[in-house]
Amino acid sequence: MTELPQSVDATSDLLRSGDYLANRSLATALYLSLSLGRPLFLEGEAGVGKTEIAKVLSETLGRKLLRLQCYEGLDVTTAVYEWNYSRQMVEIRMAEAAGERDRDKLEADLFGDAFLIKRPLLQALEVQPSGPPVLLIDELDRTDEPFEAYLLEVLSDFQVTIPELGTITAKDPPLVVITSNRTREIHDALKRRCFYHWVDYPSANRELEIIKIKAPGASETLSAEVVGFVQQLRGMDLFKQPGVAETIDWAHALTQLDCMALDPEMVNDTLGTLLKYQDDIVKIEGSEASRILKEVKMEIATAGA
Repeated sequence: MTELPQSVDATSDLLRSGDYLANRSLATALYLSLSLGRPLFLEGEAGVGKTEIAKVLSETLGRKLLRLQCYEGLDVTTAVYEWNYSRQMVEIRMAEAAGERDRDKLEADLFGDAFLIKRPLLQALEVQPSGPPVLLIDELDRTDEPFEAYLLEVLSDFQVTIPELGTITAKDPPLVVITSNRTREIHDALKRRCFYHWVDYPSANRELEIIKIKAPGASETLSAEVVGFVQQLRGMDLFKQPGVAETIDWAHALTQLDCMALDPEMVNDTLGTLLKYQDDIVKIEGSEASRILKEVKMEIATAGA
């Protein structure tokens, strides 16, 4: 288990050791979250690297990663705990067959740890051999508001209440990372319990660094052209602009096709790796893709002159 970083620079270095390039403001928000024991709330477009932060933290700190993937209709039985009812029924049948008469003892046995199915939020409050785990609450904006309200107790005091067992409180609070794609606004009461950071698309230079790390097989020319093309797309009116994840996927796909530099035909053939909506693909493919690529190549040539 690695100790928590003691400065913003150390936090940035920790992320870099896990091949994550963070800007100064993100490293600062993460450092404050870790050092002050507050959740880190990350908002931004899909594919900009919010979820990856929790994964890198888990890897570099040597902590267990507990992921709660949010969705509409998520409830306590899926997120926190539920009782193993089928096993409880078997236990009741066995007790009846054995002539067990002590109903209080049977009830105490039925509502013990042996019959408790622990979900991510409850697991995060338990003592872990490797230290407090990293709890990732992913895409919170997909849940309903009642579940968001339930999280207030968990994030305020790092505790949950189970009627049959009482209140369970974490001895060492987990390292919490919450992400949101901002499909709806998260309530202020929850945000106040967190440090907030908006994860934006990276600059061209930073994205080029990311490609060199995540897709080292891509040639320098191809990497520069991929980043330049993607940066141009993000300035256009598209239904879904490509995130960093799509940039990396595109670089990998082009490398797999033995592409050393972009040409209009290759761009058209692989746009589905970069853009995920047919309307966007139709808007870009053909003459528009050729125009963008021509501008990108001219900019690279000018910069290298």
